Amino acid sequence: MKKVYLLLVFLFLQVSIFAQDIGLPFSKYYSSQEYQGGIQNYAITQSTKGLIYIANNYGLLEYDGTTWRRYALPSGTKLRHVQLDEDGQIYVTGQGDFGYFTPNRIGQLEFQSLKNKLPEAFKNLEEVWKVYITSEEILFCTTRQIFVFDKKQNYRYDLTSKSAFESFHFQNGQLYVNEVSSGLYTLQNGQLVSISNSELFSDHLVTGVLQLSSNQQIVLTRDAGVFELQSQEVKKWKDNFQSAINTALRLKNGNIAIGTQSNGLYILSERGATLLYLNNNNGLNNNSVVSLFEDLSGNLWIGHNNGLTLVELSKPFRKINQFSGLTGTGYHAILYDDKTYFGTNNGVYVQNSDPKAKFIENSTGQVYQLKSIENHLLIAHNDGAFVIKGNQANKIEGPTGIWNFQRLKNHPNLILVGGYNGIYLYEINHGEVRFLRQIKGFSESSRIIEQDDKGNIWVAHGYKGIYKLQLDQSLESVNVTAFGPESGLPTNTLNNVWKLGNRLIFTTQAGIFKFNDSDQLFERDPFFLNYFGAGDVIHYMQEDQLGNIYFIAEHEAGVLEKKVDGSFIKHHQLFNQLLPLLNDDLQNIAATRGNEVLFAANEGFIHFSLNQNTYQPNEFPTLLRSVFITGAVDSLIFDGNAYSIPNQGKQEAIKIPYQKANIRFESSNPTPNNEKDLEFQFWLEGLEPGYGEWIEKREKAYTNLREGKYTFHVRSRNLYGELAEETSWDFEVLPPWYRSQVAYGVYFLMLCIFGFTGYLTIEKKYQKRARQLKSASRKVIEAKDSELRSSQEELERLKNEKLKQEIQLKDKELASATMHLITKNGFIDHVKGNLTGIIKKSKNQEVKNEIQKVIKNIEKNIAEDEDWEQFEIHFDQVHGDFMSRFKKIHENLSPQEIKLSAYLRMNLSTKEIAYLMNISVRGVEIARYRLRKKLNLTREDNLQEFILKF
Repeated sequence: MKKVYLLLVFLFLQVSIFAQDIGLPFSKYYSSQEYQGGIQNYAITQSTKGLIYIANNYGLLEYDGTTWRRYALPSGTKLRHVQLDEDGQIYVTGQGDFGYFTPNRIGQLEFQSLKNKLPEAFKNLEEVWKVYITSEEILFCTTRQIFVFDKKQNYRYDLTSKSAFESFHFQNGQLYVNEVSSGLYTLQNGQLVSISNSELFSDHLVTGVLQLSSNQQIVLTRDAGVFELQSQEVKKWKDNFQSAINTALRLKNGNIAIGTQSNGLYILSERGATLLYLNNNNGLNNNSVVSLFEDLSGNLWIGHNNGLTLVELSKPFRKINQFSGLTGTGYHAILYDDKTYFGTNNGVYVQNSDPKAKFIENSTGQVYQLKSIENHLLIAHNDGAFVIKGNQANKIEGPTGIWNFQRLKNHPNLILVGGYNGIYLYEINHGEVRFLRQIKGFSESSRIIEQDDKGNIWVAHGYKGIYKLQLDQSLESVNVTAFGPESGLPTNTLNNVWKLGNRLIFTTQAGIFKFNDSDQLFERDPFFLNYFGAGDVIHYMQEDQLGNIYFIAEHEAGVLEKKVDGSFIKHHQLFNQLLPLLNDDLQNIAATRGNEVLFAANEGFIHFSLNQNTYQPNEFPTLLRSVFITGAVDSLIFDGNAYSIPNQGKQEAIKIPYQKANIRFESSNPTPNNEKDLEFQFWLEGLEPGYGEWIEKREKAYTNLREGKYTFHVRSRNLYGELAEETSWDFEVLPPWYRSQVAYGVYFLMLCIFGFTGYLTIEKKYQKRARQLKSASRKVIEAKDSELRSSQEELERLKNEKLKQEIQLKDKELASATMHLITKNGFIDHVKGNLTGIIKKSKNQEVKNEIQKVIKNIEKNIAEDEDWEQFEIHFDQVHGDFMSRFKKIHENLSPQEIKLSAYLRMNLSTKEIAYLMNISVRGVEIARYRLRKKLNLTREDNLQEFILKF
């Protein structure tokens, strides 16, 4: 019976193996030294922004795609489980405590315990194993109780076990509980309801419950295998699973991941067939699987008893290397007779139903090509041509150094062979392949050869250009035409020839060309300009059975997927991951089936299936993880998690003192297994005009920032060329104390005081200066006035002297005129007296009459003398218009009185006045008396003084 049982197990494993995919997925192992935590990882989850959270022996691990952080419980105990709600709140359970982590003021995660909300009877906790979140409740699970909280983190009720709860499982929003000695229950309306009448689950530890359909589950046990549960009926699920199961997970594509205690990881189909098996012999570092989690990108995270493994299940790539029994660098592969043959620098390997490839005996050495012709599998080898028969390679007699094989056009029994030293002909005769001869006329290395429709042989040489060979009728020699730059090729180097779509194309250092047979020139092929740049250098091209074109270029690799209308869709970003892994000696792509190829790699091969190319990288945003003020000791001012949790709003801008304005930013992008390929762009708005160059460093530092408001922007680009959403962070550098608003206020006040004081000082100074200037000016003015007065006085003196001289002159003239008048009038008066005496003495009447006439003429002359007028003019000039002023004021004066006044003004004596006025002295006195009366002078008034002062 035992032998039958073991046989069934063996058959199950064989069937499972047959169903496995070729190769192993890409994976990455993280040791406890790398993530700086404990060896065991009990649970894994992920935030919507891509951060991975892990319940670890040492606390909560957080992975942002490039770096790890650890947050411990206050007690320092182990974390057992971690879950995130729809708002991104991080709930955890551990030894003796449970609660949640939430960011503090600067974004650091801090633990908030919910234990104190329990009734006093339950606060003495031991292990809290699990936390699950439903649409309305939060469930914390211990061995004895299940504590139910509402979404506001308030305690509602508890469920207590009759014996002990052994395990907890959450599937499709439903909690499943395995109770010791009771079986399997589900939580419904606050009550635990049994879902199975079988006693099986009461005696065995349930390690997983997975929903297959609406009324069908599979229940996985640690030691008893896997069971199907349908309508409360329990039966074995397919063939039994013999490994000790620790955990299980239903993947998004419907497959089932099972983690075992000591046998690694199984990926099963819904029907139970093994699709993938990983252990420490083929990709895992540790066979013990404690936890499983499928992230947003479709990657499978495996928590081990020692470390973590990331398995990229969603990628359409599988590695075939030493873990598949294959050693060496891959060069060529072929699918032949339902077996895959791999040619490496170590020889040929074959893989059939066994996951491990087997070595083909006698094939040791460098393999260049594997070719199937007429049911013969040929090896182009450094040591010559070989044919594989069974599990052995047999050498074909002939030359060494064979590059490739292909049928000779129009000669089905002949094989055209490219070698180190030319081209050869082999023939198939009676089911055997044998060397025929070397073709004469061409001895260059012929690693890449193709034939056109006319039977011409085209050979691409690595550094000598392209050759066209025309075989003669006897197939013994060729006519060679060499082509180089003179024929339209950009250069003689890096030229290759390929046959795609039943026509030849030529790849060069300047893009893809075709040959114009009529002009015998190479010209650019316009068809491929839609998919490649004019300067792209393509190293290898391969067309599969469905017309898809795979390529390896200088800076990219990918596939042109052929559509129904004959056009192509270019896929290349996903292949960026392959570029550093590909064979950089002789690139090669081997088409195995339609939509499937094998890329020659540095270590074995990489299998790609276009049918499985459904991978869509999750577009995670760029994360700002930390901000430090740098100095002798860096000071953390922002820890990133405020942005990592969705319900956290944007914080108020942090204010940084001026003397500490040296800042370093650390960023990340949580795209898994992309640490070395991330690129970042940074921009400090307020200092820089825009984003800088793409760089691989995730840090950016700024020093000696001036005061002002800034916004730091960062964005990232992952391996696939996808530009992630940017993140920004606002902060403000405060001015130094001497440029602060308070300082400016003090400055303004001091400026006002100093200004006012200065104003007063300056005003005082200016007043003093003004007084000095005024005094000086006054002195100058006084001096000038003095000089002016002196000048005026001098001028006045000179003028007065002149006037005096003129007056003296006038006085002299007036005196002379007056004396002349006095003399004249005296003389006339004397003559008149003499004449009067003569009349008295004369007896002659006639003489008397005549003399009397003369006397009358004399009196008339004295009376009408015009000398007075002349006198009056001179008198006014000398005496300041005395006559005019005096007559104007004293209009009642007679001319004789005016004359008397003038004579008095001249200070003449009475006698002199009498002579001038031709009156007696007595008459002058009488005239004076009358004048006094008209001038209204009193007796005390002196007439002459009055007139002199007028």
